Amino acid sequence: MENEENTQNAPEASASSDESMPALDVVLASASPRRKQLLADAGVRFVVHSSDVDETLEPDLLADPPEACKKLAERKAGAVVQEVLAEDYTGMAAVIGADTMVVLDGEIFGKPVSLSDAKRMLRRLSGRTHEVLTAVSVWMVAAPEPEKISLGFRTFVERTAVTFHELTDEEIADYLRKGESFDKAGAYAVQGAGADLVARVDGALDTVIGLPVGRLLEEFPDLAGSPS
Repeated sequence: MENEENTQNAPEASASSDESMPALDVVLASASPRRKQLLADAGVRFVVHSSDVDETLEPDLLADPPEACKKLAERKAGAVVQEVLAEDYTGMAAVIGADTMVVLDGEIFGKPVSLSDAKRMLRRLSGRTHEVLTAVSVWMVAAPEPEKISLGFRTFVERTAVTFHELTDEEIADYLRKGESFDKAGAYAVQGAGADLVARVDGALDTVIGLPVGRLLEEFPDLAGSPS
């Protein structure tokens, strides 16, 4: 699938051969248990520090799902960076923010707001191929002293195509009774019972679950050796 990337003066994260480099503190800017599990399974040692951010999207972003996904990932990571620095943090840190969207026919399917909304989404997805976008924004923080701070970030988005089986109303109702839908983009969890709804996945499964760790560690290999 196509990959897209934004870079803003991102410091290099790979300097493990230089013993004078300080340890890298890895911070996951998400309370998602799925993202925590994916990152832990990849061998990354990290702490969780999430922050509430405004996820309202302007009309121009609603019309451009990949850009919208990137902007939300940047907002989430950026908010945590501000909170960390407000605590007079010193050291080297990598703050990881992520956002996942389900997109069908150009429409963004976020987390359902009600049972009827979840049912609507699953009916729309039934028998169709949709895209799952997960954007990751990694902010590198260098703060040898509280007053001396340098920042840079790199944002990329991964895409995976997911095809649903043709679903009957009974199958949709049965899945909704399992209670997985309400905090998931697109109203389903591919890592749970929602796997039964899926006929095919073309691309990385971790993108659908919520954190493309393969691409993340390609971009920032030192994250796997972090001592946090």
